[in-house]
Amino acid sequence: MSEQTFLILVALEEEPRHGYGVVQRVLEVTDGRVRLRVGTLYGVLDQLVADGWAERDREETHQGRLRRYYRLTGAGSAALVEQTRRLAANVDAASAVLRARGRWPRAAEGRA
Repeated sequence: MSEQTFLILVALEEEPRHGYGVVQRVLEVTDGRVRLRVGTLYGVLDQLVADGWAERDREETHQGRLRRYYRLTGAGSAALVEQTRRLAANVDAASAVLRARGRWPRAAEGRA
């Protein structure tokens, strides 16, 4: 799963969002580190819908423009949980290796 896909799932887990709302939420949860491009966003959303991980929630017109909202399905939430577990296990393994080499702070000294 790509980082962009993972972060879009995170953004949609909270509530249905339209494209710009997803982009903004990803910026927030990554402290500005990840800026989704529109082409990437809609490509991922189309794939999530095709895979059954997301679905269209509703459409609204705002200032003359159509906003299409997406929401996660149960399968999308389950995929997010599984991927989060996998990433957390990978972080734990890498942190242990780096701590053993003196290149990562102990848990009491910082993030681990």
